[in-house]
Amino acid sequence: MAVSVFDLFKVGIGPSSSHTVGPMRAAKLFAHRLLASAQLDAVRRLRIELYGSLGATGYGHGSDKAVLLGLMGHDPDTVPVDDIDQLIANVRRESSLPLLGSHEVHFNEEQDLLFIPQQSLPFHPNGLRFSAFDGQGELLQQAVYYSVGGGFVLSQEAADDTSRQQQIAPDADVLPLPFHSGADLLALTAQHGISMAELMRRNERHWRDDTQIDEGLMRIWHAMQACVQRGCEHGGVLPGGFQVTRRAPGLHARLTATNVTHDPLHVMDWVNLFALAVNEENAAGGRVVTAPTNGAAGIVPAVLHYYWRFVPGASEQGVMSFL
Repeated sequence: MAVSVFDLFKVGIGPSSSHTVGPMRAAKLFAHRLLASAQLDAVRRLRIELYGSLGATGYGHGSDKAVLLGLMGHDPDTVPVDDIDQLIANVRRESSLPLLGSHEVHFNEEQDLLFIPQQSLPFHPNGLRFSAFDGQGELLQQAVYYSVGGGFVLSQEAADDTSRQQQIAPDADVLPLPFHSGADLLALTAQHGISMAELMRRNERHWRDDTQIDEGLMRIWHAMQACVQRGCEHGGVLPGGFQVTRRAPGLHARLTATNVTHDPLHVMDWVNLFALAVNEENAAGGRVVTAPTNGAAGIVPAVLHYYWRFVPGASEQGVMSFL
């Protein structure tokens, strides 16, 4: 399978790539389908159904908010995280949703956003069905999407089309240095006398040039840095019913006050802090980088921050090579 580094590392929001990032992307895709078919302005009512796993954990994973934000035209990588609560509150207070940010549609969340955990759609347990109706209650457009993991989304049409499925998981042989296992990868690096980072960059050039690669990698790194910083600075209680207090700000304050760098165990405390900061930001619905999922989002930033803070000679080139 040919996978870009930018498929593995995607900027999004928490707490789940499958249940938050994917549904937001699916909702925006449906809104743009209405726009492309010149039906957007005719929409007077929307109905969204979340099935199976999405229906079971929807509120806990913010799937409800994600769907509303996507219908409003927001992307997981650019939605203003500090404004999310207000955007959702506006919809609920006014019972009106600005479809793609411009066309107001009456929206009653209890009637128009339905969770159906006892039923799954055929292709995948994370299924969503979107329906749009005109003023007479006639169906204008209906579409089914699946959030298949890591923020990836498939339409029902793509799921039904075996040739499209081949495009979704393209053969690695299209790349200049294809490999199908870890052993293949190591053998190729030895054969060509190059590092894994260089091999991956040569493959990445199949899709984009070096400038685009570097800009994309630095964008990912900056998003990771911002996530760690925010997690270290923002206290309070995490969303949900368990009243879990954020721990990263307190740990950050203690480690900063101690300022011991020669003790290996102290360094590990910093690594744990970096991972914890990301995990708490993810739980709070903040901006994170899927690596390759939201559930694993803390590990890569923690290792990179260790490198950046404690390894002599650390550089942006080193960060890009690691990614």
